[in-house]
Amino acid sequence: MKAFLILEDGTVFEGISIGAEREVISEIVFNTSMTGYLEVLTDPSYAGQAVVMTYPLIGNYGITPDMESEKPWADGYIVRELSRIPSNFRSNGTIQDFLKKYGIPGIMGIDTRALTRILRDKGTMNGMITTNENYNLSTVIPLLKAYRTGNVVDKVTCTEKIVLEGKGKKVALMDFGAKKNIARSLHQRGCQVTIYPAHTTAEEILAAKPDGIMLSNGPGDPAECTEIIRELKKLYSSDVPIFAICLGHQLMALAMGASTHKLKYGHRGGNHPVKDLETGRVYISSQNHGYVVDTDQMDSNIVKPAFINVNDKTNEGLSYIGKNIFTVQFHPEACPGPQDSAYLFDRFIEMMGGKE
Repeated sequence: MKAFLILEDGTVFEGISIGAEREVISEIVFNTSMTGYLEVLTDPSYAGQAVVMTYPLIGNYGITPDMESEKPWADGYIVRELSRIPSNFRSNGTIQDFLKKYGIPGIMGIDTRALTRILRDKGTMNGMITTNENYNLSTVIPLLKAYRTGNVVDKVTCTEKIVLEGKGKKVALMDFGAKKNIARSLHQRGCQVTIYPAHTTAEEILAAKPDGIMLSNGPGDPAECTEIIRELKKLYSSDVPIFAICLGHQLMALAMGASTHKLKYGHRGGNHPVKDLETGRVYISSQNHGYVVDTDQMDSNIVKPAFINVNDKTNEGLSYIGKNIFTVQFHPEACPGPQDSAYLFDRFIEMMGGKE
């Protein structure tokens, strides 16, 4: 079946429908990873977005147990070529069936390199995936321009508290759309991890007397999370050690008076170099974000830059002065390096007093 990707600038790509046969309007973003497509699909940070994979062949190792949440969150999936016969001893299905199972529409057979160049040149934009050959651009484009991802944190967060038992430090993990490997990385280090819904009050978290607080990744515009930002101000004043990743990093900065802005086309992939400003060492990182913290708006008496992106010099991490708080924009729980920045979890353990 034919399928069409219509961008809000009027560009139309024709390809073949994959996955669910339904229409979707979403923000169109691209990811440069060569592998890890299942982790991409199941990363809650992609809620409200359709993902273009720049690597030309996707699905060759099928569907494996490497999911970052219980279900995929991407609104749509856009690829050059989809492997029809996966080959991997861990595979238990194809991407095509996986997309159909979870109602995710997609399109293959389009020039993803050309599409990515458009998004790089003009910036991230909204688009529609449709199988309707009789679409009307004059009707579709106003719908695309009006689309907003909205407050997607509420969509992806857990609905009730979850506890991973452990004999080590007690960590409160605030779930703004947390990838599974964040909790797993802490649990593997002996921590007892309690995962809290995004809108849990600071009072409830502090009443449990955690040794440390973890702020997770998540989707959407951080400035829209006003209630969460208000609670983070209280957590900042508590003196409990805090480690934050991605959206959590942005929200903590906003709580301390900084501002954020949207990047032209974001950082999404497993090959982003970041530099530790203290040691000068560069790490290869996994990233998935469309917003960054404005470092020129920060109070230098409260916070200082800890990491920068080597490519575009945007902020990749912050260290809070006089506090046991550090935050990073990238994903140390992912393994692109393969484990270059996993040491940050060990640093967090040390902030909480070290292993018991």
